[in-house]
Amino acid sequence: MPMNRGGFGPRTMYPATCASCGAACEVPFKPDSDRPVYCKECYAKKKPKF
Repeated sequence: MPMNRGGFGPRTMYPATCASCGAACEVPFKPDSDRPVYCKECYAKKKPKF
């Protein structure tokens, strides 16, 4: 489902599977097999906190 991006137009979302927990999720880029994809919750856990 396209999201409102504050004047930048709709964003295409792609289905993916989280590399950490295995949950189904959607990401704003086309996933490839070379890099892991994380759901929102797992990404927040892995993101460095400054």
